[in-house]
Amino acid sequence: MGWATVLIDGNNFYASCEAALDPSLIGRPLVVLSNNDGCIVARSAEARALGIPMGKPYFQVRRELECLGVVVRSSNYALYADMSQRLMLTLEPWVEELEVYSIDEAFGRLHRPAAGDLSAWGRALRQQVRRHLGLPVAVGIAPSKVLAKLANKLAKGDPAHGGVFDLGALADPDPWLEAVAIEDVWGIGRKLSRWCRLRGVANALQLRELASGELRARAGVVGLRLQQELRGHSCLPLVAAPPAKQETCVSRSFSEPIRELGQLREAIATYISRAAEKLRRQRQRAGTITVFVRSSPFNGTRFYANAATATLPLASNDTAVLLAAALPLAERLLRPHKPLQKAGVLLQNLQPLEQLQHHLLAPLPPEQQRRREVLMATIDGLNRRFGRGTVQWAACGLKPAWAMKRQRLSRAATTRLSDIPVVHSD
Repeated sequence: MGWATVLIDGNNFYASCEAALDPSLIGRPLVVLSNNDGCIVARSAEARALGIPMGKPYFQVRRELECLGVVVRSSNYALYADMSQRLMLTLEPWVEELEVYSIDEAFGRLHRPAAGDLSAWGRALRQQVRRHLGLPVAVGIAPSKVLAKLANKLAKGDPAHGGVFDLGALADPDPWLEAVAIEDVWGIGRKLSRWCRLRGVANALQLRELASGELRARAGVVGLRLQQELRGHSCLPLVAAPPAKQETCVSRSFSEPIRELGQLREAIATYISRAAEKLRRQRQRAGTITVFVRSSPFNGTRFYANAATATLPLASNDTAVLLAAALPLAERLLRPHKPLQKAGVLLQNLQPLEQLQHHLLAPLPPEQQRRREVLMATIDGLNRRFGRGTVQWAACGLKPAWAMKRQRLSRAATTRLSDIPVVHSD
């Protein structure tokens, strides 16, 4: 009996979240659009089967989607984030350790039973997730992270596997590794896959058997670690607690180009407010603020991009302090005859909340600083309870014309009381 590594991955996550809250979408082709309803960023299995390409601008395929009867939804990030959190909470009791790898993926570790096969465990996990959340997941099981990634891909690739594949329970996994193209191996990028192809290494099995010295000369220790993972030796530990962030960024494209200073200040204030919320949730303070803007390369004018930075005398996560430092930067960034298509804020020099380097010229006395912290916590609490924007800063504007366009937005039925479905019975 030893350890097994598992990768649980939500299938077509954004589309599955939409279908979980709207049963009428089950079995229908569905696509989800990016910010401002720009490009296709997610597809249901039915939409994939129709050959609808990922990343295609919506305006180019709108008529085609209508003819095919494809349902179109705007990105509902509040819904996806909440469903992701529910998914991870559901997975925690099933494993000894859990690493949240992305919004729809998690690695886990558990003991392999004496019988050796964990397929029944994986099927039971899938059933529980489906029953509790309505989400389909695939489960890949193997001795290492890289092999678990491959097992997950194999679980999705053949319906006969039922969404579960235990690579570690096989007496001879080589035929399955041979079926995985080198480009599909986790950690193999475009340049390294091309290098492998030129040397006749076309699949995961051939990479595992490649001379270690030759691989190390090209990919260093990272390449050797990947090869050891393919050989079943676990070299990549699970990260239960993610490391502290070094930067926090909030940026968005505008639904309408910005040409006026007041509009740009509203956008910067909106992004600063959101970034400050993130800082407080991460229990960090920022010492430096960078505001950046850019125009569209397709609007007929010469492309323009610029950034400006402000350094705070004392690191802070107070929205008012960050706004006071960031808003004056707008005048340095706006240019006549350069309509802006995107802007963002980047908070840097992040410090843990428990550590704050004071100085003699601190802007606020300790007691007033504590009152400001209570105020920020109260605002965050109200916005969490009643929905984002319940309490907001006047500098953000009320209904700005540049705000993100989401004309096909579904309800946030898991995070907003007013959006909870109502069922009537006779």
